[in-house]
Amino acid sequence: MKKNLIRRTALVVTAGAASLVLAACGSSGDTSGGHDGHGSSSSASSSAPASQGRHNAADVAFAKGMIPHHRQAVEMADLAPGRAEATEVKKLADQIKMAQDPEIKTLSGWLTSWGEQVPAEGAMDHSMHGTGGMMTPEEMDSLKQASGKAFDTAFMEMMIQHHEGAVAMAQTEKADGAFPDTQKMADAIITSQTAEIARMNGLLGKS
Repeated sequence: MKKNLIRRTALVVTAGAASLVLAACGSSGDTSGGHDGHGSSSSASSSAPASQGRHNAADVAFAKGMIPHHRQAVEMADLAPGRAEATEVKKLADQIKMAQDPEIKTLSGWLTSWGEQVPAEGAMDHSMHGTGGMMTPEEMDSLKQASGKAFDTAFMEMMIQHHEGAVAMAQTEKADGAFPDTQKMADAIITSQTAEIARMNGLLGKS
């Protein structure tokens, strides 16, 4: 009797421990899923496969290409306060900087969460000059030396080309990408920069 009682007690304890382990595993999986793969490092291994399934190579290419593209647009916009003549051009430059600075941070955050390298300042920028609407070093030097009405015209002509490159990159992301938030950013870029292109074309037509 005593032996049977001890055996039954041992079985109950073992079963209880097993159910606790199963419950703990279940809650861990639920928690990581609830944060869309953005949980702490302790749950990174369980959430990694789901995160990888939500983005693809096109999303990575978009982020890696748009970061240096945006950096150059911000660099161009930074020249306007001291060189532009028209108030409209100064306002436009300020709006471009306000929109694209936060997007650089967001794109960098996505790349980091995907285990990808964020493009280094300067290094990748040079490799992209002349592509995707990017300005060459010579064009940037020319813009830096301009002022007044000459700056306004050069800035808008270059920024139109720059924006057209960004819109094309965003359209490629919309066609080939998979990550929902990257798709939303691509939509926003297409909408805002197409409107800014029309605005700059209008200003150039008035001058």
